[in-house]
Amino acid sequence: MKVEDYYNLNDRQIEQFEDYKKLLISWNEKINLTAITDEDQIVLKHFIDSLTISKFIDDNSRIIDVGTGAGFPGIPLKIYNDTLKVTLVDALNKRIAFLDEAIQNLKLNEICAIHSRAEDLARVNGQRECYDYAVSRAVANLSTLVEYLLPFVKVGGECICMKGPNIEDEIDNSKNAIEILGGKIEKVEGLVLPDSDMIRNIIIIKKIRRTDFKYPRKAGIPVKKPL
Repeated sequence: MKVEDYYNLNDRQIEQFEDYKKLLISWNEKINLTAITDEDQIVLKHFIDSLTISKFIDDNSRIIDVGTGAGFPGIPLKIYNDTLKVTLVDALNKRIAFLDEAIQNLKLNEICAIHSRAEDLARVNGQRECYDYAVSRAVANLSTLVEYLLPFVKVGGECICMKGPNIEDEIDNSKNAIEILGGKIEKVEGLVLPDSDMIRNIIIIKKIRRTDFKYPRKAGIPVKKPL
């Protein structure tokens, strides 16, 4: 399986995805980056899965990928659309070391990796309410996740939350948090990853007003006591 079978890529992008895959497999022998080690599964469950949200993101946008792990979806989005300005955020320093090497190895510009918890970074000048999009994949329950994401997004921007199947209850339980934080669910789109039976749901939340500065709450509280 190859990314270029499903997305129109140039030679440089094809080479970048191949180098990214090799780097991921190599580093995964030293630190736990992913439980997925089969090359075809890396392409499908990491690369192609990450690119399912590319159609919702405008060129030249500023994006923050919260809880990026080994760089998903942020790095595949950057490879696919080099006009994007991407910030990768993760709380584990070992992952940041991998991300820094990946950025350098793949010769990516206007992308950086920051070692921080989302609750702390969202209070830093130049980070709060200045992104066009905040994206996240498989990080937390939606009611917790929106408290991580919405404070980063400017009014008029969007959170793009990547989820698996059976999200109806999760959406219902998150409506209060989304309202408090200044958001509104704009769209929910379901899809099946190609040549598989894996169901994904993309939840797009529009930022309609500024987030009260008391959010996000202190690190650890959003996951323990969702709004």
